[in-house]
Amino acid sequence: MKLLRYGPLGQEKPGLLDEDGSIRDLSGVLDDINGNAITPEGLARLKELEGSRLPIVSGSPRYGCPIANVGKFIAVGLNYSDHATEAKLPIPAEPVLFSKATSCIQGPNDDIVIPRRSKKTDWEVELGVVIGTRAAYVSKENALSHVAGYVVVNDVSEREYQIERGGTWDKGKGCDTFGPIGPWLVTSDEIGDVQKLEMWLDVNGNRMQAGSTATMIFDVKTIISYISEFMTLMPGDIVTTGTPPGVGMGIQPEPIYLKAGDVVTLGIEKLGQQRQRCRAYM
Repeated sequence: MKLLRYGPLGQEKPGLLDEDGSIRDLSGVLDDINGNAITPEGLARLKELEGSRLPIVSGSPRYGCPIANVGKFIAVGLNYSDHATEAKLPIPAEPVLFSKATSCIQGPNDDIVIPRRSKKTDWEVELGVVIGTRAAYVSKENALSHVAGYVVVNDVSEREYQIERGGTWDKGKGCDTFGPIGPWLVTSDEIGDVQKLEMWLDVNGNRMQAGSTATMIFDVKTIISYISEFMTLMPGDIVTTGTPPGVGMGIQPEPIYLKAGDVVTLGIEKLGQQRQRCRAYM
């Protein structure tokens, strides 16, 4: 299934994408797509629905983040060896973890707002993992059974805030609009091997990133097992798993960063595409 939320900001309704690419309204079936809706029991109930009997949503509504009320938004840094090289940082011996503020979460096609005084706002296409079952001290062998599905994430980052201003990375990762997610959550049964997904990102029509989840240093099952040693992951939590090379910070001889008017498009095989226009903070 492809689950989504559509409508104006703050008024999103639950929906699903049918086999013809039409949005079907789920608001008569459940209140929202949240942690309760994507548990194994919740997904089983949704799979029993006859999609053709659900109302079709007309027009081209805005997509919101496909999960409401995300509890934790955890990120993994430097999880592709070639990205670590371009960042001039050593390949980590263990996953590098940081948090993105849940207030940065937005729809997949909403504008990226460049913060005041920012000079180094950057892009990162990433595979997001949506938790469907409580996970604490889970083994690698069982880790994927705790996953409800997968999403596209743009881990937008302000590199000066992240690297040059001391402390942890979080201050460069959680600015408002720095977490576009979606367009939809694709349930695990539709993905196959999650470690064989192509991913890409363009800026103003120019290909900047092209990679594959096959080149992760730590694969998804390792990441989920590892994080569950330090915190309990709950249904509706999102883990974003790192980016391949091609970020603006790594471009030689001179880095390139986002500016007002730039358009970022990105996508992951089987998971859909995003499009964001950049604008200055008003």
